[in-house]
Amino acid sequence: MNFDKELDARGLSCPLPILKTKKSLNDLASGQVLKVVSTDPGSVKDMQAFSNQTGNPLLSQSEEGKEFVFFLRKK
Repeated sequence: MNFDKELDARGLSCPLPILKTKKSLNDLASGQVLKVVSTDPGSVKDMQAFSNQTGNPLLSQSEEGKEFVFFLRKK
């Protein structure tokens, strides 16, 4: 999937992946896509909740080994 910015949240635990995701999305223009890579298993539920609460669509989420990859589009 094409993306405009990548956030490396590996090694960070809750709530840092979400806080850094929010900050990174603020730097993007509407419609741009952020890729987030996290190693925190809790980030799966957190990203879904974050997407629902903020209205930034969660386009995709996957698990690659011990890493979780998310693509969010800025609303």
